[in-house]
Amino acid sequence: MKKNLLAIAVGAALATPMMMPAMAQADGPTVYGKVNISLENQNYDPAPSAPNNDDEWELNSNASRLGVKGDFDLDVAGLKAIYQAEFEISVDDGDKNGQTFAQRNIFGGLAGGFGTLKAGKFDTPTKLAQMDVDQFNDLSGDIKNIAAGENRVSNIIQYSTPKLADMVTLNLAFIPNEDNDDFDGDGENENGLADSTSISLVLEKDAFYAALSHDTDIEDELIVDETGTSPVIDITRVAAGLAMDQFELGALYQLAEESEGDGEETSYVLSGAFKIDRVKLKAQYGMVEGDQSDDEGTQYALGADYKLAKNSKVYAYYNNLKYELAGGDDETRTLGVGMEHKF
Repeated sequence: MKKNLLAIAVGAALATPMMMPAMAQADGPTVYGKVNISLENQNYDPAPSAPNNDDEWELNSNASRLGVKGDFDLDVAGLKAIYQAEFEISVDDGDKNGQTFAQRNIFGGLAGGFGTLKAGKFDTPTKLAQMDVDQFNDLSGDIKNIAAGENRVSNIIQYSTPKLADMVTLNLAFIPNEDNDDFDGDGENENGLADSTSISLVLEKDAFYAALSHDTDIEDELIVDETGTSPVIDITRVAAGLAMDQFELGALYQLAEESEGDGEETSYVLSGAFKIDRVKLKAQYGMVEGDQSDDEGTQYALGADYKLAKNSKVYAYYNNLKYELAGGDDETRTLGVGMEHKF
């Protein structure tokens, strides 16, 4: 059913401008997407099951997606209706956990002089507060291996202010639990309007960007210091960087702790890139340290992109992810080549 609905929506978006008389045409929905596919060699230490399984080749789809989005004027107080329906597609094998299309950011809302109000399922303000720090987003070098808080949540309602002083935006999001149970393990049922919250303050001015965010009682788990006593965590994230024509620099600091437990960890990410004509050379380093367990994880990635056109590139990269845990070390090395086409 989901496949049929998406096909109908995409078909309608493409057909609508042709069906309307020229004088009566209005801006219709925009069909957009991205195909990002890579061939990767994964090397594991220790091997997952047997000594001969420590090396394998994979073709990965890397969060390729297809979506429809748009807005239209309402006949009330200068308001616009806004909408988006975005699905992940698996270019490699057509299967995303048993589905052809997996829900990504999907919402409806209103926008106007007051700001933007939207509701649905989408990335939290804290996830978006990474800004452009993550140079290897959606690949094996993604910062989600080092920093908790990379969440896309259901039943979220968010208000964003207009850009204040032409550079600052405040995002306020809340999430009702709906299940009416004790989801944070504090002994009391959660049946309120804002059982979980995520807020961020974002600054963008010319080449400089910065963000400060905080999550409260978000359903997630710590990377290395999980105690299992609390299914929700609190997160404070700070990110900043420069995005110039020829070079980029980014940094992220994060403190995450269990809301009703003792687990606590600190994450750091540093990234940079340098552009030479069509080539972009990039590097990234991250680490996470546990407070209760003293476990830690480190990740470094090196890569190069070659721009074929405005929305198309090929790339190669290497990522090393290592966790030093009480039960033993765990290391994964990834070497990959791929291509990305946006439309």
